[in-house]
Amino acid sequence: MSAEEPSTPPRPTSAPPGPMRRGPPGSVLQRMEKGRIRHVVAVGSGKGGVGKSTATALLATELRRRGLNVGILDADITGPSIPKLLGMTGPLTDRGEGIEPAVSRTGIPVVSSQFMVEDEKTPVIWRGPLVTRLITQFFGGVNWGPLDYLLIDMPPGTSDVPLTVFQTIPIDGMVFVLTPQDLAALIVRKAMNMARELHVPLLGLVENMSFLNCPDCGRRIDLFGISKVAQIAEEYGIPVLAQLPVAPPISGLSDAGRLDEHTGAEVAALADAFVRSVDEATKGQTAVL
Repeated sequence: MSAEEPSTPPRPTSAPPGPMRRGPPGSVLQRMEKGRIRHVVAVGSGKGGVGKSTATALLATELRRRGLNVGILDADITGPSIPKLLGMTGPLTDRGEGIEPAVSRTGIPVVSSQFMVEDEKTPVIWRGPLVTRLITQFFGGVNWGPLDYLLIDMPPGTSDVPLTVFQTIPIDGMVFVLTPQDLAALIVRKAMNMARELHVPLLGLVENMSFLNCPDCGRRIDLFGISKVAQIAEEYGIPVLAQLPVAPPISGLSDAGRLDEHTGAEVAALADAFVRSVDEATKGQTAVL
């Protein structure tokens, strides 16, 4: 879908982006209301290729497995991954009460730019203003219904989309995904510093592809080098939510669009730590008028 085409992001006929409210103390942000969503959490990395979308999908499916209502807003407009991971297709529809999200096999509502193109190989070639407008539509113009958690799968970088999310969507905090390499650690700090400067609570770190358990002897192998996650967590005063191993079955399930079938102790521990961190961050919060 090209920026030169007359097509524009879908516009809900009766559910425009919700009313705005002031941002956190010390900020000048104007953010939309949550509606019937209890918690809104961004998942980002700053750097691509670290498994951020995989971590988002695994976390969402584990929370859903526990009976919680969870949605995913795929904010990676030019490189959407969530539909492929969960085996989902579009298109999105509008029945007069806002855009209706697609729903996964396990009952996770999802909105993604992937649902707006003809097939998964069609690129979305839009300039920044169209992309940022679509992000606000995906939050305020979607009939999400009641949710315990809305996870926002963020794109790489610290440019237009993250800035739009931080400034207009009432997020309760952000989880950061990295891998053990020094480069990933460097870039995730940039994303964390951006969030902190814009008064977004840092909820914790997830180290993906942290290690490999040898299938023959069971020995732990630091496939991508020595972990930096504890050092970064201490530096920023936030918890390590999980260290996820390299798990070959995840690749096959992702390619087949069946990532929601993956279970494991590490994913369960991630969900436990995530819920604790969100509860701690939002404890005693009151609306800022």
